[in-house]
Amino acid sequence: MGASGSFPIDIVLFAGIAIFLVLRLRSVLGRRQGFERPPEPQPQPMAREATPPPAAPAGRVIDAVAEPVPARTLPAPDSPEGQTLARMAQIDANFHPDRFLDGAETAFRLIVGAFAAGNRAALKPLLSDDTYNAFDTAITARETAGETQRTEIKAIPATTIEHAELRGNTAAITVRFISDQINLTLDRDGAPAAGADAVAEINDVWTFERDLGSPDPTWRLVAARSA
Repeated sequence: MGASGSFPIDIVLFAGIAIFLVLRLRSVLGRRQGFERPPEPQPQPMAREATPPPAAPAGRVIDAVAEPVPARTLPAPDSPEGQTLARMAQIDANFHPDRFLDGAETAFRLIVGAFAAGNRAALKPLLSDDTYNAFDTAITARETAGETQRTEIKAIPATTIEHAELRGNTAAITVRFISDQINLTLDRDGAPAAGADAVAEINDVWTFERDLGSPDPTWRLVAARSA
């Protein structure tokens, strides 16, 4: 997670549940919130929907649609969370809150995608043991039912560090993700079983944990709830 370079190795290894459409697990992995929009004619994974106003910073352009710069919010330096983040940086000089949020968004995308695909190998290093067991159980239930899941993250408009805690060298950081997703579960015949082929706003709060005194740079997802 955010330590060095333009794409530090701990972003790739960043540990951390994915948003899903199996309704029986909504209390664990999050739930739909707010609006729903009709599906785009040509879905584009990871593309933001809105074009920023002329005064906004330029973002990536995907098929001639500008992708606005997401809002990433850090605690004020003099807040309890800000002071805790500063203490984390004293323990691990490679820790930077802004890069942590970059890595958190990367981990969010990886975990959501791996869960939808049922990719246990990709999930294993990103999750705590308890969290992995919950994912494994959900994937197994989906496989037993003959269901498949389609998930597309269209945008992550906002990522915010909401809480930071330090117990000895063990750091825990809670992040709120506001994301626009398409989530659709299909039965064994390919018919919709849950969710909808429409963009919905998802509001999730995930907590990541890491031993800052360990050479292992991995942050693992240890808790998740819907907001």
